[in-house]
Amino acid sequence: MKSIAPYLLLVFSMGLHAQDTIIQLWNDKIPNQLESTEKERRVKTDYSAVFNVQNPTIEGYLPSGRSATGEAVLIFPGGSYRELVIGWEGLDVAKALSAKGIAAFVVKYRLPISTSLVEQQNVPLQDAQRAIRVIRGKADEFGINPDKIGIMGFSAGGHAASSLGTRFSKKVYLPVDELDTVSAKPSFMALVYPVITMKKPLTHLGSRTALLGEGDNEKLVQEFSNELNVTENTPPTFLIHSVDDDIVPVENTLLFFNALKMQKVPVEMHIYPFGGHGYAIGRKNDHLKGWLDDFIKWLYDCF
Repeated sequence: MKSIAPYLLLVFSMGLHAQDTIIQLWNDKIPNQLESTEKERRVKTDYSAVFNVQNPTIEGYLPSGRSATGEAVLIFPGGSYRELVIGWEGLDVAKALSAKGIAAFVVKYRLPISTSLVEQQNVPLQDAQRAIRVIRGKADEFGINPDKIGIMGFSAGGHAASSLGTRFSKKVYLPVDELDTVSAKPSFMALVYPVITMKKPLTHLGSRTALLGEGDNEKLVQEFSNELNVTENTPPTFLIHSVDDDIVPVENTLLFFNALKMQKVPVEMHIYPFGGHGYAIGRKNDHLKGWLDDFIKWLYDCF
């Protein structure tokens, strides 16, 4: 691992990596944040989860210089916008990508159910835009190509990622420093069993309620249904889903695929006949565990 500064604090952790790099997402003042008694919690389960995110960060895993390809991926874990499955859908994925020579950064983004927010709907996009700007703005220090920085999202993290991929130019916070002049457009996207639409009956109701609140605000539903936000400027996309997903219907991915196809955005889609939901990199299932290699091959073909 490389030592990187400023903007980061090196910490040593047991059971994750010899050394992982923690990057503070914001400076002293975090946009859209209120003082509250809410406390951030990290729970050690079989997948490791974070609740009540108060201090958004990026946790980086860099390959050795000899194996580095120059590409980088920002990873958005899922968790229904109520928690972050930061181990199973974050750190494990980052370590697998780093082992393949790809710099990987797990984004610990704020969750819209927090009582510490002024405006809940835009907070995932605020943190997502800031995350890619920080990484791109510091690309030389990380040893990565600023034109090869993409994003990967799982489940509700797929909604956060696809929001960034379709609304990277939307102004959702006031600039705080020179990094906010950097482009927030991802070079590519990978979405794994993603929440895409907010429309019933195909949406994931838990994610929708956490993001948009109770009720049926049609304006918000339209705005945050990302299949409706695809344009010709949406980055090339790699899609993964399973037909038997009973948490986030496979139609979410199909809607996004069709929207990308209509706009002539390069897209590759892998639909598995079974696999359910929440399998991350699929190590426990022989027919799923190859998808990460398929993604890396697609990525190399893109560049």
